Order: sequence, then C-alpha cells, then structure tokens
Amino acid sequence: MNVTATGLKLQVLWEVDFEVDFSKTFSYKGIMYSGVHNLASAFGYTNASWTLRADLTAEYICRLLSHMDQTGQTKCKPKIGAIAPTLTPWLAFRLGYVTRAMASFPKQGDVASWNVHQNYMLDRLAFRFGTLDDQIMRFSKPPRFKV
Repeated sequence: MNVTATGLKLQVLWEVDFEVDFSKTFSYKGIMYSGVHNLASAFGYTNASWTLRADLTAEYICRLLSHMDQTGQTKCKPKIGAIAPTLTPWLAFRLGYVTRAMASFPKQGDVASWNVHQNYMLDRLAFRFGTLDDQIMRFSKPPRFKV
C-alpha cells in the first residue's frame, strides 16, 4: 500500500487576490513576473538552503530600488521582448504536490533572465553584479502634471 497524500498544497503568493493570472506570466530571475509592475517575491532553492536565495533576492531588490531612486523611476516590470522564451515549468521537481501545483505557477523560459536557476553561484553573480537595465526590465515614471 502506498500513501501519497501529504496534505501540502503549494500556493502562488499565498493566494492573495491579484488581478493577475500568474500561470500566464513568466518568472523574471525567479523574482518578478512578466508584465506585472513593482511586484517581487522570494522563493528559495530546492537543492540548498532556502535563505541563500532569499538573501540574494533581497539584495537584488535593494539594488533595483536604489537604481529606480537614482534615475527617478517609480515603476518597473519585466517585459517579454520580440523573442519570447521557450515555455518550461517553473520548478523541475518531481514530487506529486509540486507537479500538481505547477499549472497555477508562473512559467520559466530557456534564456538567462527568464530561467529560474537552482545554482547559488550563478544567481550571486547575476543578482549582485548583473545589469539592472537589461532591455527586459522596463522602467517608467508617471507624467508630471502642472497644477
């Protein structure tokens, strides 16, 4: 007899009621979501300490916010360009509760910024030293109104 039920149900962003269907988005660096302004989340490694990636994510977001402050931008969102990444599941993890939930999660792509690495050293280089204005991340600010 096999008992396969864990009772665990994975949720996208704690099932907060967003006006976004995350299953139709791509995950940018495993942190942000294509077409969604100013929203980031942390998801740790499945093959190493969870906090390693959570810390790198926090560092990246601090860099991003500093860049926006220095350039006067108030909005940022990753945008799929002319060449869309090839769609792949967000996690390649073969556990029942994970595979059942993947339909509701963002997708990842096969190119660097759209790929969710499970590699601390690759992420460390990209998050700490990679360019912020990479032609995928789009920055904007609202127009100034005269009073």
